[in-house]
Amino acid sequence: MTKLSVNLNKIATLRNARGGDIPSLLQVAIDVQKFGCQGITIHPRPDERHITYQDVYDIHSVIKTELNIEGRPTDKFMELVLNVKPDQVTLVPDQDDAITSNSGWNTISHCNFLTQKIKKLKNHGIRTSIFLDPNPKFVAYAAKTGADRIELYTGNFSIGYARKEWNSINPYIKTAKEAITHHMLVNAGHDLNLDNISFLIKKIPNLAEVSIGHALISEALYMGLENTIQSYLKRIHEYQRNRSYDIAF
Repeated sequence: MTKLSVNLNKIATLRNARGGDIPSLLQVAIDVQKFGCQGITIHPRPDERHITYQDVYDIHSVIKTELNIEGRPTDKFMELVLNVKPDQVTLVPDQDDAITSNSGWNTISHCNFLTQKIKKLKNHGIRTSIFLDPNPKFVAYAAKTGADRIELYTGNFSIGYARKEWNSINPYIKTAKEAITHHMLVNAGHDLNLDNISFLIKKIPNLAEVSIGHALISEALYMGLENTIQSYLKRIHEYQRNRSYDIAF
């Protein structure tokens, strides 16, 4: 069954807008786990515009499910995650001025660099994932790095789905199939929401995890946080419950 990991960056952004501790990032971390999500995702950027480095340590202390830390593997980031030892680290090629994660790694040109970072993480028992655009050619090189998973950048799918361009899912299906041949699990994230998540799960039923933040927090303004998480879980699992999928789908 696909796990739902809730990204808390937007909660931190709202808190930082006024300073102080409202809304309480730690309380939200506790609550979303209580409401049924199977993991929490955070992405500390170098400028600490939302999740701060201290937040990482604080959130780690209340994790009862799984903690996924995303980020560009700078020396400071690597020191942080090796100290915290989360369940999963997702390497993302963000630049300092990036508003949000909007592209994946070119694993061909960065294979040696990523291999070195992945080795350090796995030596500390940390599950690893590499953020990828939906392009099958990058999967083999992601596997060469020793990474356990890939995370598909779903921004283009989300744009295509909103335009009713259903073929926008095809590169994702091909990339997910390629990952299976290299014995890698598949995560997905970016711009997923209650409108498009069911279609994604139906077409790629072997997704191990989806990470959702911006849309989920926005939808929670209208629906409430617990109801929103339960709605995601229902949509994620409705195509998986009581069904058996061939691994090659």
